[in-house]
Amino acid sequence: MPVQRLNHAVLYVRDLDRSVGFYTDALGFRVVRQMPGRAAFLQADASTNDHDLGLFALGSDAGPSRAGRSTVGLYHLAWEVDTLAELKRIAGGLTDRGALVGASDHGTTKALYAHDPDGLEFEVSWLVPADRLSSDIAIKTVPLDLDAEIEHYGAHTKGGVGVSTPVG
Repeated sequence: MPVQRLNHAVLYVRDLDRSVGFYTDALGFRVVRQMPGRAAFLQADASTNDHDLGLFALGSDAGPSRAGRSTVGLYHLAWEVDTLAELKRIAGGLTDRGALVGASDHGTTKALYAHDPDGLEFEVSWLVPADRLSSDIAIKTVPLDLDAEIEHYGAHTKGGVGVSTPVG
């Protein structure tokens, strides 16, 4: 049987409380289990998974990740949101925290890129629903005009339907 989906991600962080605060405040995760000072397990807002993100504390002496600069390693994780309104709300929160580092229109996805408190990059994206995909939507990377995308698709159009989530 082939792999079906990503179940969870685990990150090493310097300051557990700081990282928990960031992921709960900026992305709406909730803590489902915590081992004070050592680890925390977080769940996405609409998830029924036992956890979607694990955070393990290394302490303040941990060096920065060199992945992609001088070593191999994971580039980023992508978290999906249901609506463009939610993507816009998150963009504002990431901007307020100084964490937003980019926003791209990839044709089939509309994506924000940000850094967490340890400089680890992640993506938050909205996927064009399958019934709105057409042959004229090319995969690309251009600057994201979120207001224009909201005008085109609607602020509350459910994303990913027929792509990452079932129709119906």
